[in-house]
Amino acid sequence: MVKTLAVTCSLGALGAALAVWLGMPAPFLTGPATVVSVAAVAGVRCLIPVPLRNTVFTIIGLSLGSSVTPDVLRSAIKWPVSLIGVVLAVCVIMLGGAWALRRLFALDRVTALLASAPGHLSFVMGLSLDTGANVTMVSVIQSLRVLALTLVVPVAVALLTDADLSMSAPPGMTLSLPHLLALTGLAVATGFLFTRLRVPAGFLLAGMAISLLGHGTGLTPGIVPPVLSTAAFIAMGTLIGTRFTGVTPRLILQGALSALFLTFGGLAVVVALSYAIVSVVDLPFLDVLTALAPGALETMIAMAAVVGADTTFVSFHHVFRLLFLSFAIPFAVVSARAKSRRQSDL
Repeated sequence: MVKTLAVTCSLGALGAALAVWLGMPAPFLTGPATVVSVAAVAGVRCLIPVPLRNTVFTIIGLSLGSSVTPDVLRSAIKWPVSLIGVVLAVCVIMLGGAWALRRLFALDRVTALLASAPGHLSFVMGLSLDTGANVTMVSVIQSLRVLALTLVVPVAVALLTDADLSMSAPPGMTLSLPHLLALTGLAVATGFLFTRLRVPAGFLLAGMAISLLGHGTGLTPGIVPPVLSTAAFIAMGTLIGTRFTGVTPRLILQGALSALFLTFGGLAVVVALSYAIVSVVDLPFLDVLTALAPGALETMIAMAAVVGADTTFVSFHHVFRLLFLSFAIPFAVVSARAKSRRQSDL
């Protein structure tokens, strides 16, 4: 097992390095997933043991929850209309996309739903691994969707606004060692509890919940050290790759068409809602468009800073989107599985 794990981790690290070098979106997820999946299809035995998987989920959960600060929470009351827009955008994109993927691409309910989720990639992948969804299809569509969004969203901003596009992400303060150890210990304990209660992606949800508690109250300011969070995302991408088997050109084509459909359909929804929101409240169109666009959290916040949008406004809305997805996706998955079971019983 040690040799297999070493080979698997090496392939994951190689994939991450290649993805960074090539400038791929979400490189620490898509790079390892691609390289490890290719190796798995080629017959290389790849494995991530359960304890390491749970550790990875916990760290990623802590990373996701560290975006919330007391200042951001206090400013939420200023943006009720745009927050409603976020909820509407998520619901229309996810439910409409899932319906279309079932009807047009013949995916099962749970796979279509998770493939249509607008963002929260690591959370979606964790749920995919725990719910029996077609992980290969979800990872193909979501990875391609991330790539398409990264390429298309800047084009949309350039066409609809006069923004000057060039990106640079601001650094953040890291958690102190005592705070990191305290959050990790509480998250692991909560993860075991969630797992015992059969909560999907229990360690991922536990890490996020404990991190939100610590950061939302201001008791544990700072982000998870980048080295640690980067390693966790590389391991997550590697884990996805270990399940990436049975890939055919037809599956890739189907995934690409689905991803393009979700990307352009989602952007159409976001643009329409953005125009509707700015017609009701006095908010800049660029701020609303950037806040509603279902891209990666870090990418959209960095883009907001570069194009001159309100970074606090955009940050809060994307954190809110992830929070809403964290509760909406499991609820929707449970409903979808129940509907599937009722249909199979008929």
